[in-house]
Amino acid sequence: MANGGSTFSVIGPDVTIRGNIEATVDLHVDGKVIGDISCASLVQGESSRIEGEIKAESARLSGEVSGTIEARDLVVLKSARVDGDVSYETLTIEQGANVEGRFGPLGAKKTKAAGQQAAPTPNGESAKLPLAN
Repeated sequence: MANGGSTFSVIGPDVTIRGNIEATVDLHVDGKVIGDISCASLVQGESSRIEGEIKAESARLSGEVSGTIEARDLVVLKSARVDGDVSYETLTIEQGANVEGRFGPLGAKKTKAAGQQAAPTPNGESAKLPLAN
């Protein structure tokens, strides 16, 4: 199908996928995905379960998620159960949603890692420190 901006893919409630999913279009998940998801926009149904990393421009979660989430615009609905770290640019969490993990803005990991590599010296210059393995 040509990507006309209005196409989407649906994973029905009776479908279980074991493996990673990459979509250039919007994705609606009502079934179970055991693997990572990368898509333009993700809509998750209430009875669905995702076990893996989610990367999307926008995500609207209402089912179970076990794994890390990176989304520019993230909405976590009250029926959602999220277990994992979340990175976002804009975030909305409905009252009653169950979320367990760390939250931080997109890019915070990179900024934090860069900040750990340099430390100020007494004269105000930065000194490079070795990274721990």
